[in-house]
Amino acid sequence: MRLGVLDVGSNTVHLLVVDAHRGGHPTPMHSEKTVLRLAEQLNTRGELTKRGVASLVDAVEQAKVSAERWGCEDVMAFATSAVREAGNTDDVLGTVADSTGVDLRVLTGEDEAKLTFLAARRWFGWSAGQLLVLDIGGGSLEVAMGIDERPELADSLPFGAGRITRTRFSNDPPKRSEIVATTAWLDEQLSGLAERIRGVGEPDRVVATSKTFRSLARLTGAAPSSAGPRVARALTDTGLRQLLSFITRMSSEDLAELEGVSGSRAHQLVGGALVAEATMRALSLERLEICPWALREGVILRRLDLSNGEDQTALVTGRGRG
Repeated sequence: MRLGVLDVGSNTVHLLVVDAHRGGHPTPMHSEKTVLRLAEQLNTRGELTKRGVASLVDAVEQAKVSAERWGCEDVMAFATSAVREAGNTDDVLGTVADSTGVDLRVLTGEDEAKLTFLAARRWFGWSAGQLLVLDIGGGSLEVAMGIDERPELADSLPFGAGRITRTRFSNDPPKRSEIVATTAWLDEQLSGLAERIRGVGEPDRVVATSKTFRSLARLTGAAPSSAGPRVARALTDTGLRQLLSFITRMSSEDLAELEGVSGSRAHQLVGGALVAEATMRALSLERLEICPWALREGVILRRLDLSNGEDQTALVTGRGRG
């Protein structure tokens, strides 16, 4: 079965095409991204601008055409924090559906955490025991923990790399005072997280997913993506502290030149690194294992789990149009 996943995030619209079947390993066949930075295209009322909506419609239409060209039998399209938090979410969803025929579903933050956790659980298996999963996106930080495939704790916190960059920094590179103030603020905001984790138990394995953590791990010496997904990769607190002392003095233009940093996300790297450091400090974590699977793979796996005829609308519990 050839499936497509269309992920409308805070930074990009990403189409992933895989060959997969129930009980099997999803094999990536094609991937394409359009950089929109939707979270930066809000007006003073917090609504996605007409220009932003038009750009989104174009990107979704392009992805739809690509999915058809690649022979996808089904395309699961979803949106995360940028669309979810817009003041005109329903209007945006309606315009996209009317213009492209694609019905975007809006994932809640809890949905994101649960589906990302499912992906990590399937990647590491039952031997991982009590699993703690961290994911820094553009708009939010997802935290999930549990011993089963459905986490006992699943939460989404408003500390995404892009959000921190937009709301905490006025300079590029950020001033030292901005770094110090943001670090102290994050420590305060995350002060209760450890207690919530302890309420579930002690993790046997701690993993991190998605682009921010992968980039940070690469910059601290982890293997490049060309080495393949099965190469073990990790991010340590020592490596992250050393990296921060370096990248906080660099402009986003210079950061974009570093290996493993995409140009579209370079301006968010410092913000994401500060969130990662504060989270590791709050939870007293010295090392994170990097998981190559994340939210999109979680959506695919849930879709395959439901391929025995159950209602496919159960895939996403978020709201659609109306």
